[in-house]
Amino acid sequence: MPVADYNTYCRMLERALEKSYAYPAINVTSMTTANAVLKGLASSKSDGIIQVSTGGGAFASGIDVGDMALGAISIAEHVHRVAARYPIFVALHTDHCQAKALNQFVLPLIAETERRRVAGLPNLFNSHMFDGSNLPLEKNLDIAVDLLQRCHRNEIILEVEAGVVGGTEDGVSGSGGERLYTTPEDILEVHHRLNAVQGARFLLAATFGNVHGVYKPGQVKLKPAILKAGQEAVVNAYGRSARFALVFHGGSGSSLEEIREAVDYGVVKMNIDTDTQYAFTRPIVDHMLKNYDGVLKLDGEVGSKEKYDPRSYMKLAEEALAERVTQAVSDLRGAGTTLFEGGI
Repeated sequence: MPVADYNTYCRMLERALEKSYAYPAINVTSMTTANAVLKGLASSKSDGIIQVSTGGGAFASGIDVGDMALGAISIAEHVHRVAARYPIFVALHTDHCQAKALNQFVLPLIAETERRRVAGLPNLFNSHMFDGSNLPLEKNLDIAVDLLQRCHRNEIILEVEAGVVGGTEDGVSGSGGERLYTTPEDILEVHHRLNAVQGARFLLAATFGNVHGVYKPGQVKLKPAILKAGQEAVVNAYGRSARFALVFHGGSGSSLEEIREAVDYGVVKMNIDTDTQYAFTRPIVDHMLKNYDGVLKLDGEVGSKEKYDPRSYMKLAEEALAERVTQAVSDLRGAGTTLFEGGI
């Protein structure tokens, strides 16, 4: 069953941390973009993560409905069906849900998984992100602990964020300044608070200068050594087994050297959205420019149905997005690492 169950997902994350590679976590907004991610992962023989944001879920439900949870459920149900045709494991995750959206997004999705479990069905999503980075750390963790308790009862992994990712992504904005850098003290506090939920599994998005959006090389000042300092603080206090499985947000425009340094310090999941959006859109634009007189009915002409049929250019977009996923897998050292039958 290629949508990973809880134990498989835990093994995926543990092995990535142990072997110093990471999974691309690709934001999707439709069946087509989800299909592209599966294609890219499978061609790389890599497991991976498909994720849906609040905005992505609202879009997927249709512009007249705008129900973020409903759209996320629709995408997840599609992935559960189609992923069974691919020889890899994929996990389903939700991205950047702030406290104000919990009642409209994460909590209904957890409730949906609870209903599925009662009916003997697998979890809908493997993990959820609570983004409390706009709150004081104490309040952030108060909410996170309550969520983690409920997630743990349902074999769901929770991702939390300490520090702020700058820029704007899908309507979620982060401020700048020193909060762009998570401190070792923050990381120790996260460990202390969340480990109070015995046996629960969680991921930490620690920030080291990350900024959402797209930038020219050199404009974003990443400091991956912050991750190293945080991990060292945790290991010194609690032992090597306490190392965090970390998440890298806002990586667009990062150099390969920066990406791999972050992976060396414990990143097991790297979110990718801006770059894959561009990869998907670029061939559509190319198609339209090359076939201008075919996609439009100009001067009384009828155009060319084969050119304005959405399948003609959406196939190109799917291929391009899949290629960008394979690049991400390579950047993160994940090629050939699938845990699926026949893999490692």
